Amino acid sequence: MKKIALTLAGIAFVAVTLTSCKKDYTCTCTFDIAGVSGSVSETKNTTKKDAEEWCDAENETGVTCKLD
Repeated sequence: MKKIALTLAGIAFVAVTLTSCKKDYTCTCTFDIAGVSGSVSETKNTTKKDAEEWCDAENETGVTCKLD
C-alpha cells in the first residue's frame, strides 16, 4: 500500500512541476524613429518563457521593448 501511495505522490509531483503556468504578460516598447517617439504595450496570456521570447523579438533599431 505504501508503494502505491509513494508512486502516486511521485507522479502527482512530476505532473505539477512540468505543467506550465500561463498568465498575462505585458510587453512595452518605446521608440524614437526619425524624430517621432512614443510607446506601445501589448498583453498576451502565455508562459513566462514564451512572453520573454515574444517581447525580445520585438526589439529592433530605434525600438526598445521590455516585459513588465
